[in-house]
Amino acid sequence: MSDFNIKNFLDTKVMEYNRPAFITHDPICIPHLFSQKQNIEIMGFFASILAWGQRKTIINKCNELIDRMNGDPYHFILSHKDEDLKSLLGFKHRTFNDTDLLYFISFFQYHYRRFDSLEDAFLIGQEGIQAISVEQSLNEFKNYFFSLPDYPLRTRKHISSPLQKSTCKRLNMFLRWMVRKDENGVDFGIWNRILPAQLIAPCDVHVERVARKFHLITLEKVNWKTAIELTENLRLLDPQDPVKYDFALFGLGVEREM
Repeated sequence: MSDFNIKNFLDTKVMEYNRPAFITHDPICIPHLFSQKQNIEIMGFFASILAWGQRKTIINKCNELIDRMNGDPYHFILSHKDEDLKSLLGFKHRTFNDTDLLYFISFFQYHYRRFDSLEDAFLIGQEGIQAISVEQSLNEFKNYFFSLPDYPLRTRKHISSPLQKSTCKRLNMFLRWMVRKDENGVDFGIWNRILPAQLIAPCDVHVERVARKFHLITLEKVNWKTAIELTENLRLLDPQDPVKYDFALFGLGVEREM
């Protein structure tokens, strides 16, 4: 299959999956429950970080988390008293537990008392919208996220970074949700200082399997370099919006079409 035909095929699949019907059964449905920017950011972040396992379970756990924060995470984070944190005790999803959750809440409170948007947390040390490096953003974000005193060591495993050679699938997915802009209503496009062209493709087992079939991934090991290779090949298909093909690759993989 030629590059031209691959592009046509994947463009068709993007149109098939990048539509409102996709939202219902995907963790992105969680931030779509909200209209306030900060709630979209907070629950988008939680939904992406908790995104491993069955999608139905991920969605249920995120809804549970919203209930534990009285239906308004942003207000809870900024206004809670110590006794209110009792409502978070006992929360668990896979290896993410209430110790991790309490630190996440502390970080969000720290950040939102200083900034209006979570986007600022991904722009540390960056100057100029045309020069932003998502690789640098993710490395600096992890340092910033764990800059509060006495953070739990166990919580570090939930925030990945390129320095660890991770694909950073969950954080790249979160950035896609916040940054990508189109009229289809799936991704939010509420951030403007990071460009869609600068995003790195989320690379999970579904995406990897399909991408290898199209020779979009050739590296044997799956790590940060793999995510970069995939993204560079997708930029050949659409330099301004390469990560839109995540819809096609993920959709083909999870629906077992390939």
